[in-house]
Amino acid sequence: MFRSRSNAEKAPTEKVTADLSQPRDPQAPKGRPTPKRSEAQTQRRRASTVPTDRKEAAKRQREARRVDMAKQREALANGDQRYLPARDKGPVRKFVRDFVDSRFSVAEMFLPLAVIILVLSMIRIGSLQNLSLLLWLVVIVLIVLDSIGLGFRLKRALSARFPDEPKKGAVAYGLMRTLQMRRLRLPKPQVKRGEKP
Repeated sequence: MFRSRSNAEKAPTEKVTADLSQPRDPQAPKGRPTPKRSEAQTQRRRASTVPTDRKEAAKRQREARRVDMAKQREALANGDQRYLPARDKGPVRKFVRDFVDSRFSVAEMFLPLAVIILVLSMIRIGSLQNLSLLLWLVVIVLIVLDSIGLGFRLKRALSARFPDEPKKGAVAYGLMRTLQMRRLRLPKPQVKRGEKP
């Protein structure tokens, strides 16, 4: 702040002389080479395709999103790894899906059983209402026991098959998949029941 002017002026001139000491192409502005003709043409084309209107930009963005979603839906239907959502990508998640789809689990029958139990509980007969409460308890206990067993088997299979890959969230992913009915699972099951994953 209270420096003399001579010190303040010396520093920039030294810097400039250091920069000027390096040889550079006299035609290049600011040390940057002139782009090739093909590069300049592609930049011009890219600039011309960028929409200047906000409505046009939004329309293009919607169209691109629609195309991406269509690819993702198709990938969920046929199991194409390239276009799957991030939560379903990778060999670990594919193995978990195949492991879960190759066996029967009690949890996939939860929704149909829940509907039956709710209908039974609405009937005004005391014995049927007691039976529906007992069925709720049995179904929940069976689902919990089956999920615990599946979790242990899945952890063991993952550590044997993928010892070095990150497996965070893979068991929870498999357990959530068991809660869906087999026909409604996405990505669609790629293995039949009883097949080895």
